[in-house]
Amino acid sequence: MTRLTHVLGLSALSHDAAACVVRDDEILFAGHAERYSRRKNDPELAPGLLAEALAFGRPDAIAWYERPLRKKLRHLRAGQLRHAVSRTDLPRRYLARLGLPELRGVPVHHVGHHHSHAAAGHFTSGTEHTAVLTADAIGEFETLTLGEFRHGRHRVYARCRYPHSLGLLYSAFTRRCGFTPNEEEFIVMGLAALGRPRHVDRIKEELIELTPPTYRLRRNVHRGIGDWLPSADPADLAASIQVVTEEVLLTAARWLRGRVTGDTLTVMGGLGLNCVVNEVLARHSGFDRVTLMPNPGDAGSSLGAAAALLGRQLRWTGPYLGTMIPGSYPVAELAGALAAGGLVGVARGRAEFGPRALGNRSLLADPRPPDSRDRVNQVKGREPFRPFAPVVRQELADRYFDMPVRSSPYMQFTARCRDPRAFPGVVHVDGTSRVQTVTRDQHPGLYDLLGEFERRTGCPILLNTSLNLKGEPLVNDREQARRFAERTGVPVL
Repeated sequence: MTRLTHVLGLSALSHDAAACVVRDDEILFAGHAERYSRRKNDPELAPGLLAEALAFGRPDAIAWYERPLRKKLRHLRAGQLRHAVSRTDLPRRYLARLGLPELRGVPVHHVGHHHSHAAAGHFTSGTEHTAVLTADAIGEFETLTLGEFRHGRHRVYARCRYPHSLGLLYSAFTRRCGFTPNEEEFIVMGLAALGRPRHVDRIKEELIELTPPTYRLRRNVHRGIGDWLPSADPADLAASIQVVTEEVLLTAARWLRGRVTGDTLTVMGGLGLNCVVNEVLARHSGFDRVTLMPNPGDAGSSLGAAAALLGRQLRWTGPYLGTMIPGSYPVAELAGALAAGGLVGVARGRAEFGPRALGNRSLLADPRPPDSRDRVNQVKGREPFRPFAPVVRQELADRYFDMPVRSSPYMQFTARCRDPRAFPGVVHVDGTSRVQTVTRDQHPGLYDLLGEFERRTGCPILLNTSLNLKGEPLVNDREQARRFAERTGVPVL
């Protein structure tokens, strides 16, 4: 068999389609379809995304992020007959319909859904031996897998299968709390801090049975839980499902720690975006190191499928893998605008691969004014209770936050702020912050901006959020940045 060197990884036809290009051990490109189509969570591979990916040349192989026939079987079991009998969404037929000459005759390889998740985390971790906890809503059948990667091989020791899904249960509570499932679970995570976990026992009695290291649902929640506990406060419901989620995943991680000799835990799947759970795992799972790639959900599995097919560690240089907006990072201009009390956007360099802006497609503000959070929420059209993230140089992070990990470059862990009154714009109602740390190697422009802002104001922290409006994808290119500035009145440099 010819050794594969150039692989196009794809995830599509469910939600948040994405493409990734890997050559040898180098990740050349990775991007989200929604950033090109401007359709939030677009399941289709946008022409602009594929054009940018194929600009790197014709691939030797295509790696698809799940096994389509196995997924069809799950559709059949779930009563989704239309999906089960359809043939238009089979990857080869779907790709043929796109009519791209660069893809004609390129073999398509299918990788299991959870294997893609796990491979994305492991093969970018820089570690040859990792324990892997993968938890999501649903792909094919698996909804939770506990295993390890060693010598390039993924072994699974325990699993849950559909219809037993903690991710589906969390999504059902997302709908119950009045938000959009499979899209706004992060809002429920934030809402949880405003409530009390009054309904944990009822959830366990009526909806989920804990069977360590896994669990079983007491009813199928694929279509939601209706008006369960109709008089309950949504904030209390959010707090309750958050506590249950933490308990289930911490129990699973501790069991895995007793089974695996490696000291690194990699967390993948959509539930890996729950940064409150990640803090609990970092503090209490027993692993010395907890890692996540910046895109643990299905979009990141475009990279995972390619990595699994290649079967080797990739050279991970960071999340800045998408569309390039040329130009040097405008440190002095940004620092001046921020020191003067303004909100300012920045759109420079390559777009972030993952759901969070990490300095190249960011909206920035001074976190100290009492109204800073309200001002930014108003510009973005978000719910007023929602918090924002602080970005701080890594060597200073523990001075201002009780960090559960040494570094958090992708905003994936919460930490208690040591002086919440000093930085009200980036501290949630429970006193925690979703911290982003940065080193000069990771992002020299953002690192220098933090230093310059501190020199001018004495403040070493900035409020960092995504350059978009509520319900819209992140800004991707220069034209979209211009339109954002026109619509909001916020300058974008």
